[in-house]
Amino acid sequence: MILHKELNNGFKYIEVKNAYAEAKIALQGAHIFHYQVQEKAALLWVSEKAFFEKGKAIRGGIPICFPWFGLNKNDATLPQHGFARTAEWRVVIEEELNEGTTHVQLQLKQNEERLKLWAYHFDVRLDVVVDSKLSITLSVTNTDTKAFELSTALHSYFTISAIKNVVIRGLEKRRYYDSLLKETCVQEGTVVINEEVDRVYFDTTETVLLEDEKRTIAINQEGSNSMVLWNPWIEKSKQMADMTDDGYQTMVCLETANALEDTRMVQPNETHILKAVIDEIDR
Repeated sequence: MILHKELNNGFKYIEVKNAYAEAKIALQGAHIFHYQVQEKAALLWVSEKAFFEKGKAIRGGIPICFPWFGLNKNDATLPQHGFARTAEWRVVIEEELNEGTTHVQLQLKQNEERLKLWAYHFDVRLDVVVDSKLSITLSVTNTDTKAFELSTALHSYFTISAIKNVVIRGLEKRRYYDSLLKETCVQEGTVVINEEVDRVYFDTTETVLLEDEKRTIAINQEGSNSMVLWNPWIEKSKQMADMTDDGYQTMVCLETANALEDTRMVQPNETHILKAVIDEIDR
């Protein structure tokens, strides 16, 4: 079942339900803000104070960072993480492949306003496949006559029982850039979080596991050699208008990305594909 819905303020989204799972995708930002396998807990975290309003990014779910991740390196006054997460996307495909698999594709292209922010022509598609796993594929085609630099992320917020219960496996011995220390380090052992963390890990081509108290979430990525790990911790949570003071306790971001040294150069008529498959593994 695929339904088009709208909040009282006009905020539009698609609701998907099939034999295996359900999901909600906002047309603004092509933003997946809910995914849940039948008879299991919701997989994606959304802030209790998240904005569901035109022109404001949703705190939680899976925001799309495009065409740059973080601050624009040439002009810090431009929107952080690009303009895709607050832009209105167009639904191109919505289909039920079988009773347990649903496919939705959304599209974003340049317009007069976006060309002022990023002077390139492009065709971006987000393919979302909802079944017992959540598959997200971001395809960026350069429809311009000149190459462009691309830095993207599927900025995934995962819901957890408590941050103290979380162990992240698969990043051992990986280099990472610590945005708080402004230096490159090497991960020793598994990752545990007991303070603010803002890192970009490199050479992360294998599966990363987010182990919680009662479940494990597997993140498999393609077209990516970087993964972002983020938790705002206490002080930063208090500073954000769309975050509760204790929100950091029940979320962690593990983001399939093309960030920092993993930035890609896309030639005219070339397509770059970034993909994440998210799966809850039985324990």
